[in-house]
Amino acid sequence: MMAVMGMGRAQEALVSPTPVGTEAAGGAIEHNLVNVGVVYPPLLQEVRYATAYNFTRRVLYPFAAVFVHKDVVEALQKVQEELEAEGLGLKIYDGYRPISVQGKMWAIVSDPRYVSDPAKGKGKHTRGTAVDVTLVDLRGKELRMPTDYDDFTEKAHRFSTNWSPEERANSLKLEEIMKKHGFVPFPFEWWHYDYRGWENYPPLDIGFEELQRGVTTTLPVP
Repeated sequence: MMAVMGMGRAQEALVSPTPVGTEAAGGAIEHNLVNVGVVYPPLLQEVRYATAYNFTRRVLYPFAAVFVHKDVVEALQKVQEELEAEGLGLKIYDGYRPISVQGKMWAIVSDPRYVSDPAKGKGKHTRGTAVDVTLVDLRGKELRMPTDYDDFTEKAHRFSTNWSPEERANSLKLEEIMKKHGFVPFPFEWWHYDYRGWENYPPLDIGFEELQRGVTTTLPVP
């Protein structure tokens, strides 16, 4: 888990709008992915896919980091600012996921309710437009939600009737503010939100190491 959020004066978003899938030289495209570390107050991060503590029981990311498209980070900035005023904040588990990693996940859990088949539609996390999030208080303690993250049971479904009043209230609180700022809730996972128009963003397979080095372009996924 990364450092606990500082709840100070909110800054303006640190990115500016960029056209989706802008072409660069040599057939490459600008991926427009940025680290969520630009959001202030900072998001709490728990990147389980950089550890073996996840449903695959394998380390899938080379290090703990969350990248998303610039448009998504601007929306997260607005969510975080609004939550700060209520003494709350976001914890983020995942954002952009290379399509090669998506393929590894699909090979382990071939259930489209929980893992997208990269051969059909090429996924949503792969575009940097999907985020897995929950709510935390000022001290970084998670608010009670229906299940743990990546719980592939029916209780994680938004239409489950097995939620306690507290779990439902917290889940609906998260859903309300995410929808307000352009995110669409995924029906089978209370933590998963897709940025509106996600299908207009290109799937990508650029690695975390390249993103960390500041590489700004990548070849499009065939």
